[in-house]
Amino acid sequence: HAQGSQEWLESRLGRPTASNFGKLITPTGKPSSSAEGYINELIAQRITGELPEFYTNAAMERGNELEPHAKAAYEFANDVDIVEVGLCLHDELECGASPDGLIGEDGGIEIKCPLPHNHVAYLRDGRIPSKYIPQVQGCLWITGREWWDFMSYHPAMEDLIVRVYRDEEYIKAMADAVTRAVEMIETETKKWRKV
Repeated sequence: HAQGSQEWLESRLGRPTASNFGKLITPTGKPSSSAEGYINELIAQRITGELPEFYTNAAMERGNELEPHAKAAYEFANDVDIVEVGLCLHDELECGASPDGLIGEDGGIEIKCPLPHNHVAYLRDGRIPSKYIPQVQGCLWITGREWWDFMSYHPAMEDLIVRVYRDEEYIKAMADAVTRAVEMIETETKKWRKV
């Protein structure tokens, strides 16, 4: 299902997804303080069958407009094709990831189109911003791929592309946190649904 489509939104219903794994595990691998709230949201989605209002703000809309340009720039510079996919589900667990794209047999890409000052900060820092570590490692975990390129794009500036490899220790901690969340969603959904 195309990302953003009704089917894609429905397939995410009540399932933890990589863009929100940071609500379950911090970039350093500790349990996140927002876990309970996120789990409650997913239980509510599962019980009501309703998705929260999918809001977009100006920054998100700007990102959506720029993303195709970022993809084209990356493909041209690296002489590769980015394959677009919908929601990739874990083989056994009720969770998934919606990558910005898959590359070849082993790779993937996460594209951000931040505001200019944030892009400058990312460029000056030269590495993946820590807040995106759970998302990128989550994509690596769910897809079983070896590497993921984090790309920060702004049309007036140099691109930042950082290759991120699997961190098996982190992925194990993440898998544990997500498994616990999924089990809790399952149990609590049965418990609170009106029969």
